Amino acid sequence: MVITNDVKLPEFAELEVQEVNLPTSILMAASSYIGKQCECVNNEFMLCRFESNDPRTCVDLGKKVTSCTLSLFQNIKKNCLEEFVQYANCIDKSSGDFSLSKCRNTQRIFDCCMQEKLDMERPDFGYFCRTRVHSSTSASPPPEPCPCKPKYPDATPSLPDDHPRTPARYGGRAYWFME
Repeated sequence: MVITNDVKLPEFAELEVQEVNLPTSILMAASSYIGKQCECVNNEFMLCRFESNDPRTCVDLGKKVTSCTLSLFQNIKKNCLEEFVQYANCIDKSSGDFSLSKCRNTQRIFDCCMQEKLDMERPDFGYFCRTRVHSSTSASPPPEPCPCKPKYPDATPSLPDDHPRTPARYGGRAYWFME
């Protein structure tokens, strides 16, 4: 990517954040709880990314999403570690594609622990597919002064309507429709 000297890039210290370095099976096991607990922060982050079209403006919101995920994993570790580890191991070892269908018993045990100790209920099937309106607290960005795209005339003008048209040499394309 080529940039000019006018563009201010953030310093490395601004970008540094504790990462969520966990394997896929653990992320899959907690995914529905992450999605539900961090939904508002994640929606703010995605709204910022789509509206601003500049990732530098959304660094702080990205840090909030990461810290929300980390705090959820810390709560799971304090309260439901054993049940979570069994569920994640089942996901990891029961199939080659991290299928959840063979781990419903361990999922049920983990869900009960989350309900009892953290008062978090697993979202029902289709929760993340439903349309929800997100009311943002941040102001919308100012409209960007974008250079207008030049308009070019049609390079290949079509034939005039009164031009004689000869029939196709080998018949029409859809000959099976003519019955």
